[in-house]
Amino acid sequence: MAWLTDCRLADVRAGKTLGPVSIEVGDDGRIARIEDGAAPAAANAHHLKGMTVAPGLVSVHTHLSVVYPFEITDENEPSSATAFRAAKRARDAVYAGVTTIRCQMEVNRIDIALRKAAKDGWVPAPRILSAGRSITTTAGHAYGHGAAVADGYDGFLKAARNEYAAGADHMKVFITGGIADADEGFDVPQMTADEMRAVVRASREHHSYVSAHAGSSEAIRTALEIGITSYEHGYDLDEETAALMAARDDVYLTPTLCVTRLPGWMRDHHFTEEQIETAMETGPGHLESIERAVTAGVTLVNGTDYPPGEPCDDTVVAVRELEFLVDAGLTPAEALRASTLDGARMLGVDGEVGAVEPGLAADLIAFDGDPMDDTAPLHDIRFVMQRGDVIRWDA
Repeated sequence: MAWLTDCRLADVRAGKTLGPVSIEVGDDGRIARIEDGAAPAAANAHHLKGMTVAPGLVSVHTHLSVVYPFEITDENEPSSATAFRAAKRARDAVYAGVTTIRCQMEVNRIDIALRKAAKDGWVPAPRILSAGRSITTTAGHAYGHGAAVADGYDGFLKAARNEYAAGADHMKVFITGGIADADEGFDVPQMTADEMRAVVRASREHHSYVSAHAGSSEAIRTALEIGITSYEHGYDLDEETAALMAARDDVYLTPTLCVTRLPGWMRDHHFTEEQIETAMETGPGHLESIERAVTAGVTLVNGTDYPPGEPCDDTVVAVRELEFLVDAGLTPAEALRASTLDGARMLGVDGEVGAVEPGLAADLIAFDGDPMDDTAPLHDIRFVMQRGDVIRWDA
């Protein structure tokens, strides 16, 4: 048992900061209770010197094995090489305060292996929700970059079942193209309705759901009718489609605004100038699209499409994505909730993480300042706890 004391508490459910409080963490790594004021004098206490405690960040669109530029991806590289690269990025993420991630496609299904290694205590890593290999059509988006390839209803049904058999937690598909390939675009659907139905069927067989890389509205409307509930990017979302998404309390949008707003980071990571130019040209329309989603009331969550613990603009990518959500119209409190509780709810783990409440896992971060009024305090996360273990403390 241990106490976190001399701290305030960011209540992401209520959207306000409370305190001073003391937080008791049990030997099982869960929050046992929260008391007003100081901890008992004799308790084993971590004195946080007035810092604010918040839930660990939840990043729901992560790639730990990705390489840049994308063209050098080797689907056949040894799994050991993939594992070392992914493990470093996982460690960077949890050290940065990103304590839960959803991997959305990894070479060699390394997210599944890393999930087990972390659970067994061999590597420091966030809590991992795995997609294994995502599924694309022949010559579709991510073809040749580690995805499983299928065509037709039977092909997608078999491919999805194979990923679940390998240990995936959910399915990821590509219903449109993207911006990484200038010859592709995202305005034309890349999957048929029957192919979508097959993946939804396989996911329901496993009490799970489907996440869709989705650039534009036509494909999203089809996918909504079929039962896909998680959407990535939304580069060109019209008002009608945003309203349809907002009407469903089980539908979530991961904007990944990072991919069209970080030219310096892209250049530092060896993206081609053509790729950077395409991303920046897409950026203004992408932001307007997410602004329409905010106005409609679509539930947004935080996902970066890049390794979330990567340094960026004097912070890390996951925090920059949170700030971009504010640029799109969320308040700082709403953006923090999108990056914690709402992300956990979308992943189905809100009974485990996503808030600072008794009974939940002690996946916690701490920093100076009030994140309900300003995102700047998140640039200097100084304390990270995962499952009750202190990962980082810059005292």
